[in-house]
Amino acid sequence: MASPIVPLSILELVRVTEETDARQALLNARDLAAHAEDWGYGRIWVAEHHNMSGIASAAVSVVLGHIGAGTTKIRIGAGGIMLPNHAPYVIAEQFGTLERLFPGRVDLGLGRAPGTDQLTLRALRRKPEDADRFPDDVLELQAFLAPAGEGQRIRAVPAAGTEVPLWILGSSHFGASLAAMLGLPYSFASHFAPDVLLTALEMYRARFQPSEQLQKPYAMVGVNVIAAETDAEARRLATTQQMSFVNMFRGARGLSQPPIDDIEAYWTPQEKAQVSRMLARSVYGSPQTVRAGLAALVEETKADELIIVSDVYDHQTRLKSLRLISEAMGL
Repeated sequence: MASPIVPLSILELVRVTEETDARQALLNARDLAAHAEDWGYGRIWVAEHHNMSGIASAAVSVVLGHIGAGTTKIRIGAGGIMLPNHAPYVIAEQFGTLERLFPGRVDLGLGRAPGTDQLTLRALRRKPEDADRFPDDVLELQAFLAPAGEGQRIRAVPAAGTEVPLWILGSSHFGASLAAMLGLPYSFASHFAPDVLLTALEMYRARFQPSEQLQKPYAMVGVNVIAAETDAEARRLATTQQMSFVNMFRGARGLSQPPIDDIEAYWTPQEKAQVSRMLARSVYGSPQTVRAGLAALVEETKADELIIVSDVYDHQTRLKSLRLISEAMGL
């Protein structure tokens, strides 16, 4: 078996498909996590999205409790919590509770995007300008997870002292700069926003200041990966994800759709250009193609870890994709 290139983790979208409901999507996520830890994946993260019928992970901490209870060793985490939507105190309580339940297995990735549209933001009782407080909110959250000081009147129970490791997530130079300044690991969302991947990583490494949590830079890169027996079959499976992005541009977010034979008949030239730009950092193919593509990505980015999205419509087929990826990468 080939030796591992870098550690691999999974970003689980908890997709609701045309043939499943939210309950089944959540059961599938737990089943995937149980397989993933057997196949050598290091983490499984879920992300906060709101008002999207095709994604069932809005209540991130609840979903992670469900996944954690069905696994024994894989790290579980938020990839991420959109911190401007929440009081840092409440997030500390939630993730401190998870750390008490699953000690040594919890990650907390933080982003400043809303994870939804402006109308839904109002339903969350949040304002767009709340994102301006993101750096201060990260520090406040970190303080609530630290050991409580003598005489400290407001403690996050049972979170105080858990020191859940924080990550900064981003798709721009802002997140890279903040992660470097705070001495935190950085995860770049190149699975949907790859434009400034290389310059953001360069900035993060150049400006990094060691912290109590992390002594040297640690960068994780997001990438779409689908593995199948042949390149052609993998490309066909990828049409599910491509249609999801087309539908987003059309303002018609919905349930995940089964793959189709001819994606050219689905999108317009303009939509194809938009989707292709967003999914530029994608590797679809046979195990040999996948290993070569990911090896090239690691060589280019010097990533310490990859977090992969394998957005395949059918659950069993997705499991096969993730198994083939793990084998190809020598996990």
